[in-house]
Amino acid sequence: MDSRETLAFPEFYDAHRKAREGLVATPVRLVCTGPVSYCGTEYLQRDIRNVKAAAAQHGAEEVFMTAVSPSDVEGQQSNEHYRSDEEYLFAIADAMHEEYKAIVDAGLILQIDDPRLLTYYISRPELSVEDCRKWAQVRVDALNHALKGLPEDRIRFHTCYGINIGPRVHEMNLADIVDVMLQVNAGAYLFEAGNPRHEHEWVVWKDVKVPDGKILIPGVISHSTPLVEHPELIAQRLQRFAEVAGAENVMGGSDCGFASFAATEQEIHPRIVDAKFRALAEGARIASQSLF
Repeated sequence: MDSRETLAFPEFYDAHRKAREGLVATPVRLVCTGPVSYCGTEYLQRDIRNVKAAAAQHGAEEVFMTAVSPSDVEGQQSNEHYRSDEEYLFAIADAMHEEYKAIVDAGLILQIDDPRLLTYYISRPELSVEDCRKWAQVRVDALNHALKGLPEDRIRFHTCYGINIGPRVHEMNLADIVDVMLQVNAGAYLFEAGNPRHEHEWVVWKDVKVPDGKILIPGVISHSTPLVEHPELIAQRLQRFAEVAGAENVMGGSDCGFASFAATEQEIHPRIVDAKFRALAEGARIASQSLF
C-alpha cells in the first residue's frame, strides 16, 4: 500500500511562535467525558446578527453561513464516554442539529464544512480506499441525521483537502468518493476543482449524473496559491462544468477558505483574496454571457 502523509509548510506563517508568545490563542485539546449537548446558542445568535448586519450594510441578496460537520467535531475531540465511535458521532449530530436549524430559521443558507470526508484518507495511510468509503458512509448518514427536517434547498455541503499541505500526491480521487458525497441531503455541493492536483477531475461528471434540482459549486479559484486566476481561465473552467452538468446546475466557487483558523495569520493576504474573488465574479460574467 502506498504511504500517504501530510506535509506542512511552516514557512507560510509563524503561528506557533506567536502562540508561544501569547499573541494568538493556543489550541486546547478537548475530550468527551459525558453526554454531548449543544451549549453555543448565545454565541451562534451573536454570529447570526453580525452576518445579517454585514449583509444589510452591503446590500447582499443572499447569504450563507458555515457550520462544522459532526465528523469534524468527532475528529477534534476524542471519545471517553460513549460505548462506540458511532454512538458518539450520532450524539454530536443530535447536538449540531440545533445549530443547523437556527441558521436556516434565521433565513440564511447553511453551509456544512466537512473537510474530514476527504482528509481522513490522507491521515490514515494504512487504510484502503474502500475502508475510507465505508468510514465516510457512516459520517454522511450521521450528517443527514443532523439535517433531518431541514429544507435541502437551504443547505450547501462543502468538502476539501485542507490548506497548507503538500505535495498533495496522496489525496483521494473525486471519482472514489463522489457517490458518497452526493448522498448528503443538500441542494448544492462544493468541492476542489481549481488547483492543479484536481482541476482535471471535471471529467468525472461526464459519468456522474447531477441529481435533479441539485447544484454543483466547483472551486474555480484556489486557496493553495497566491496567484490570482485570470477571469478567462475561470470562465473556461465554468464552461467545462456547464458542458457536462448543465449550465443551470453550475455556480462558481472557491476551493476552500483562505485561512485555517480565526486565531492564526491568514495564509493568503486579504488583498490577494479580494483580487481572486473579483476575478471569479468577472469570470462568471464572461461564462454566463457565453452560455446564456
